Amino acid sequence: VQLQASGGGLVQPGGSLRLSCAVFPSISGFNTMDWYRQAPGKQREVVASFSSGGVVNYGDSVKGRFTISTDNTKNIMYLQMNSLKPEDTGIYYCHGRKPLPWDARVERDYWGRGTQVTVSS
Repeated sequence: VQLQASGGGLVQPGGSLRLSCAVFPSISGFNTMDWYRQAPGKQREVVASFSSGGVVNYGDSVKGRFTISTDNTKNIMYLQMNSLKPEDTGIYYCHGRKPLPWDARVERDYWGRGTQVTVSS
């Protein structure tokens, strides 16, 4: 299983970006999928999460501005980020957790390489 994040870049405050996380070989079977970010000098924090049961959660700082979604036909998870602020700057990581094929009671974490988002004028 591999996750590949892309779509980061430099954007002005108030702008938008859409991050993508391509999941190989398939996005199916994950119990949860999330976007995390790590700002300079800070710990990694969850930004948005999506469970197989359809429950979506957002960090308080991004509620109303970010939207997490998946396209199961393309095996891609997205993070649409609007009204970006300088404090949204950081490295964004996609993450997924799925049960082991041979033991559904045990979950394994998968991380993609981060993509840099910089919000600055």
